Parts: sequence; C-alpha cells; structure tokens
Amino acid sequence: MYQIQSQELRTLTTAHLAQTMSLLALNIEELGEKIHSLLAKNPALELEEPRRCPQCLRPLQGNAPCPVCSHSTGNSSEPVVFVSHRWDVPERAFTGISASSEEAPVLDEYVSEEQNLALYILQQIAPTLTAAERPVAAHILTSLDEDGLLPIPLLEIARYHHVPPSRVESVLHRIQRCDPPGVGAPTPKEALLIQLEILSENRDVPPLARQAIEGHLEHLGRYQVHELSLALGVTETESAALVQFIRENLNPYPARAHWGDWHHGSAAAVPVYRRPDALIRLASPRDPESPLVVEILSPLRGQLRLNPLFRRALAEMDAAQRPAWQKDLERARLLIKSLGQRNQALVQLLRYLARKQRDFILHGDQYLTPLTRAQVAAFLGVHESTVSRAVSGKTVQLPNRRIIPLERFFDRSLPVRAALRTIVAQEEKPLSDSQLATRLKKLGYPIARRTVAKYRQMEGILPARLRHGIANHA
Repeated sequence: MYQIQSQELRTLTTAHLAQTMSLLALNIEELGEKIHSLLAKNPALELEEPRRCPQCLRPLQGNAPCPVCSHSTGNSSEPVVFVSHRWDVPERAFTGISASSEEAPVLDEYVSEEQNLALYILQQIAPTLTAAERPVAAHILTSLDEDGLLPIPLLEIARYHHVPPSRVESVLHRIQRCDPPGVGAPTPKEALLIQLEILSENRDVPPLARQAIEGHLEHLGRYQVHELSLALGVTETESAALVQFIRENLNPYPARAHWGDWHHGSAAAVPVYRRPDALIRLASPRDPESPLVVEILSPLRGQLRLNPLFRRALAEMDAAQRPAWQKDLERARLLIKSLGQRNQALVQLLRYLARKQRDFILHGDQYLTPLTRAQVAAFLGVHESTVSRAVSGKTVQLPNRRIIPLERFFDRSLPVRAALRTIVAQEEKPLSDSQLATRLKKLGYPIARRTVAKYRQMEGILPARLRHGIANHA
C-alpha cells in the first residue's frame, strides 16, 4: 500500500459549459422553444426590444453600428457575420437572393416547411369535403403506403364508415387528382393511367401511351425499347420517344414525387426544411466579388436581460425567501451568458466556412473544398465535439435561395458527384461504372467502382445497360 501524487490537466465540465454545449446543439426552432419555455418559468428573465437601424430596421447590439449598412462595400473577401432575429429581417434586404426578379420575395417563399403527405393532400381537398366525407378522406389518406398507393379495398372503408361505396369512390377520385397526382391508386399501373389522363387534359400525349402502360408495363420498367417497339408495331425511335415521355412525366409511385427516392431512379431524397438557421447572400448582388453577408438567425424578437423589477424586489425581500429567488436569478444569468457563447461560436464557425467555402456557396458542389470537423476545430481553437454540435441539425440558405444542411459543407463526396454528373451528361455512349471510375481518376478523384455505383444511385443516374436503350434512340 502506497500513495502517489501526480498532476494532470483535465477538462472540468461546469454548469456554464454544459448549458452552452446544450444550446449549441439546438437548431433555431428547438432553441426558440427552449428559451420561451424558460421565459415562462423564470421571472428573473425578461425580453427587451432592441435598438434598430434607422435605414434597414435591423436590431442593433448595444451601441454598435448596423452590421450591414455600415460595412465596407469594397471587393473584400472577408465575410460579414452577425446575429439577428428571423422575423426582423426586412423583405427588401433579400432582393439580392432572387435570381429572377427585383421584387423582394415574401417570407413564405424562401422558408420551406416539412409537411406530411396526407396533410398536404387533405389541405387541397378540404374545401370540397362535406362533414360526412371528412372521416372517409382521413381513413384513405392514413392508409396510404410509403409509395402513395392504397393497399386496402374501398369496400372495407365503406363498411367501416357505414357509407355507400360510391361516396368512398367520390372522395378517392378527388384525392387521386391532387398534387402529386395518382395518390390513392391501388397499383402502380393505375397510378400511371390516372396521371396520363390528367396530363392529357393540358397537353398532347403519345397515342400509344395508354396501350403501352396497360399491356406492356414490364417493358417500360426495364427500358426494353426493342421489345416494346415489336409489341406496339412501331419503330424503335418511336418506342424510345414513348419510353422517354413516360419516364419524364409519369411516376408509378406517386409519393416519391413528393419526397423523392434514389433507389428507384429518381433524384435523391431531399429533406425539406421549415426555416434556415442562417442566411448567406452577397453584399452587392450585382457584384460577384462583393463580400458575403452571413446572417445568423435568432428565435428572439429582442434581447434577453435580467428583469430589473425582479432584482429590485430581491434586494427588498425577506432573508428567508431570498434563496429561492436567488436561484432564479443565477439561472437567468447562466442562460444569458450561455446564449451569448452559443452565438459567438456560430459566428466564428460560419465566418470561417464562408471564407473557406466561398466558391461552393456561389458556384455549386464542384467547388467544395474538402474539410473535416477536426480541421475546423483546430483552426478555431475548440474541441471537435464543439464543431459537431454547432453543425448538427443546422441549415443555411444560400444566395441561390436553396436551403441546405450545414453538414453539407463537410461532404467530401459533392465534388466527385458533380464531376460524375458532368461525365454522364457528356458521354457519347453509356459508360459502365468501371469506365466512370477511370474517368474520375483522371480528374483527380481516385474512387472504387462500388463507390461510383453508390454515387450514381444517389444522383438518380441509371446503370449503363438502362441508359443504353434511351441514348441510342433519343
């Protein structure tokens, strides 16, 4: 038995650090819910309306000048980064992010909202439903499978609600003609026929399209142009044009038109976000060399502060009741300090990313500079887990008005996938995955054939054998 004394450096997790890390991991919606919950529970907290810029009406921090109106308009590459409330952003401040019009978009135009397919369809047909039809519509919509098809018979729904089958058919007919069309069809073939019927009301469709869908769906599914031409008695060129028309305009699985599915040849599933955590735009929209402006959005319409009336009451309070109130005051101070640290961490991170990934932000995936969280953490002088928390669940809106996850700034596959899309678009004849891997290697992307297949599926690019039939007769 003996004792040894030694010294070592160990990170001490304080209440301040723990709360800062907790707040850093929240996105704008989660942070808003958290803060408003604490405002309701803690009387020591108060929300104060901020001082505003007289020109653009943005809230100002203390006595500091406006971060937008006062910054230099020179050709500086240093981004301007600041924090503001989401709903305090004036509409005219976003004229630069609209690619087609000088008119400022309304807020709903650039804030996407994640929405359930059943609710999305119900909102479309709700004005046409009677009180007796609403339960039937809800039953149908909640019974849809992940492809948007209805696997249960209409008679079962009619019996459950004690209504005639004709009423169920009437409701289903309206559902099937909503967006996306064909939802509620019993089979993929029926979904295609419904879509074809709706499409024919607004444009000309190939005369043999219905016959091809009804009798030769297996040839369409396998892109068998030669076999389809023999079955329909047309030339291979006409058959290829028919296949191309159906492929571009119809979808046998209607729900995938709503959220996408790369497993079946369409574009990769793209998450839809209700509101971004940050907005990125050019300071001068007509000058591509102008600095980037990064606006980190806060869920607060003002600034948190300690309630002066609470502090005055605490000083005059009886000593027996003071400890409980003192705890509320300490919690309020901790929240304000932690929130400031969170904002500071996001400002540092987004300033670095805007400077490092400027070309990606302005010009697209192929210009992404490969980065890791460890590299960013080393540059900022923080732990890698801090960067991970700051990135997780956050989204940013780019100057082209696309809302993307912040994690995409670290996706090393984006330049490779952009190069893959370019190669496929320019190929004279369909290239196999091995040939695509060879081409990519010459461009400086040495990846394996199976990785090419994975990226090809993510981009919704068909295999060479399926692209071959389309390319020869396009």
